[in-house]
Amino acid sequence: MILTLAFRNLFHDRIRLAVTLVGILFSIVLVAVQLGLYLGSSRMITAMIERANGELWITTYGAKSFEDGGMLLTQAERHQALATPGVKAVVPLVVRFQEWRKPSGGSTRVVVVGADKEDGGLEPWALVNGSWADIKAPDAIAVDKTYLDELDIEGIGSTAQIGTGRVRVRALTNRIRSFTRSPYVFTPLSRARKLIGAGGSQLTTFFLVQLNPSANAETVRSELRSRLGSDTEVLTKKEFRDRSLTQWLFRTGAGVALIGGALLGILVGTVIVAQTLYSSTKDHLNEFATLRALGSSSGYIHQVILAQAGLSAVVGYILGMVISLGVLWLSRSSPLPLVMTPSLAVALFALTIGMCAISAVSAIIKVTKIDPATVFSR
Repeated sequence: MILTLAFRNLFHDRIRLAVTLVGILFSIVLVAVQLGLYLGSSRMITAMIERANGELWITTYGAKSFEDGGMLLTQAERHQALATPGVKAVVPLVVRFQEWRKPSGGSTRVVVVGADKEDGGLEPWALVNGSWADIKAPDAIAVDKTYLDELDIEGIGSTAQIGTGRVRVRALTNRIRSFTRSPYVFTPLSRARKLIGAGGSQLTTFFLVQLNPSANAETVRSELRSRLGSDTEVLTKKEFRDRSLTQWLFRTGAGVALIGGALLGILVGTVIVAQTLYSSTKDHLNEFATLRALGSSSGYIHQVILAQAGLSAVVGYILGMVISLGVLWLSRSSPLPLVMTPSLAVALFALTIGMCAISAVSAIIKVTKIDPATVFSR
């Protein structure tokens, strides 16, 4: 009977029900989009770090993120690292912002990523056209299909200029996107050094430290710190990932804006649902008073109101997720795609139920003040 009463109260006024569902829909879609953008941004920021093969990262002191590595390291640091017990290999990696001059005029920024596949440090993944052998060809680079229009090129065979060097696109990746909106350009290590103006030198942005299977990461890290001095830092993969996230999501304010938008959606949805449930309860006060006069307990009536809120939450969640998944699908090929994970979907459902349960409080408070005797005064 609880669900029956809740269902009839809820669907008695279709217009009011529609308003309730719109409020829940708005909240679910806004929260899903904002948190989806947050997750998508986080994945873009950390993708390169996660793909890199190295337990430890050697950077110059104060390196802020993967794209902003600070000053360049020299071969001296590499030799010191190689001489450290427990170190298997030290792989150089060049990462630098550089100017991309478009074939038709104008320019934009790109992130040059230089590494040799043979070193086992970092290589372009998700190649859909071309191979590493093509990227090793003279003046060759790989870019992502997402940024072809932004780079003013058509695809394989297109030419452009990075810094003072001429380059030709020999390979394309699919959906390797950058949070900074500056496309990644993959190329071998020696060519990357020439493109950033460090040709002929052995200067490097990062060293990826690969350890022997029996080595203890913290022990090796402490030894590296003592050998390399105060001008460098030795970070674990997790530390460098967290630092990059902090730099781009919170110091720039982007993450705060996304989370703030999600909280706004929750607040608006809660207020709309609360107002609707309160109005519905107020319109049915005589019916609730009759139930009280017939001997129904306060708990029973409270359960009816909570059931109304629960039904609203389930219907609103289903409709909201359908719309959210549609938005997710449309964003797949955009520079800033949304991400929906199973844990986020479960969290959104729990959030919807909680939001509607909180919204029911105002209606429950109104019902507790009903005097059963009012049913006899009509």
